[in-house]
Amino acid sequence: MISNSAKAGFDQLFTAALKGAMVATDEDRCDVAQMDNRAGVKESQLVMLTSSSYVFRVFMMIYFEPNIQTREHFARRSRTATTELSDHSFMDAICETGNMCCGAFNRDLSRGVYPHVGLSTPNVLDARCAENLSMLKAGHVRHFQVDVNHITLFHASLCVCEYADLDFSVDWLHTTDDSVSSGELELF
Repeated sequence: MISNSAKAGFDQLFTAALKGAMVATDEDRCDVAQMDNRAGVKESQLVMLTSSSYVFRVFMMIYFEPNIQTREHFARRSRTATTELSDHSFMDAICETGNMCCGAFNRDLSRGVYPHVGLSTPNVLDARCAENLSMLKAGHVRHFQVDVNHITLFHASLCVCEYADLDFSVDWLHTTDDSVSSGELELF
């Protein structure tokens, strides 16, 4: 069982990680809103990562459409002209964004609650794969709309499968510690 406090904690950690990872520049604004279901998700692909502990596995999915708006976003992020962003570079940028999001989520979760948390490498999948989330019999599933500069560029899903009772709060989340990294590459 996942307590309501833990569900809220997972949601807060994921929201904070999305806000930090999805912007291209410091001037960008990222808003993340919870959704009741996946009905509004129209993107055709997703990047999926997992964060695992002895007592849970978290699936994090960022849905994207390889269209001109998304390509322009990642071109700005990589300080490259959109015309120079190859398909391979575009996918690398999507995967790196997923890594940064998952890395920030893991860092905050391991700092406050679970010291032994590992993460997977990103996998790009057809978005229809998310239709099978119910097969996981997860204790908590939440969907999000991600707007960058008032434009919906992404959607995201968080799916938590528990192997033991989970109960924690994330009251430490808004404290600052300059010695903590911002979710860059972490080696385990």
